[in-house]
Amino acid sequence: MDPLYLLIPFAYLLGSISAAIIICKLMGLPDPRTLGSNNPGATNVLRIGGKKAAALTLLGDFLKGLIPVLVAQLLGADSELLAAVGFAAFLGHLYPLFFGFRGGKGVATAFGVILALSWMVALVAIGIWLLIAKVFKISSLAALIAATMTPAAGWYLGMAESQIYMLVVLTLMLIWRHRSNIQKLMRGSEGQIGSD
Repeated sequence: MDPLYLLIPFAYLLGSISAAIIICKLMGLPDPRTLGSNNPGATNVLRIGGKKAAALTLLGDFLKGLIPVLVAQLLGADSELLAAVGFAAFLGHLYPLFFGFRGGKGVATAFGVILALSWMVALVAIGIWLLIAKVFKISSLAALIAATMTPAAGWYLGMAESQIYMLVVLTLMLIWRHRSNIQKLMRGSEGQIGSD
């Protein structure tokens, strides 16, 4: 077996490190799985602990998507392996081995993966997120729309086919993880950024 395939479990294990839970613990804050939306992610940490804790969580979740893909690139992984490594990091965030498989929704980690694969696609994704967040002030809506547009952006900008397929699966999983947010959006009860 090619030793490069060990990058897949490495990415999953790195993805399994929950920035939200660790940062909340270090800052003396409650476990984010027990308050607010019960989601160990930056948006919920913002509710619980404020902007500094949320920014650190966002950075941690982003880096665990970015780093394994960059390492794989530096080691000469092909496009299929890069897609697998990125997906493994994302899966680790959603279903972390170290935290009872109760993870976050994956937006920041997905963005880290996308940036490592294609800065142009990442630029499209962040542009869409910022636009929707500015207009509607709803983080989940911005994330869902940006994620839905990402595979099309990847196709248009010439990403490898395997990576586009990975983005499609990643998007479907993001939508699934946001199903409670989608229900709130349909009811008109989803909270706005910084409102609670």
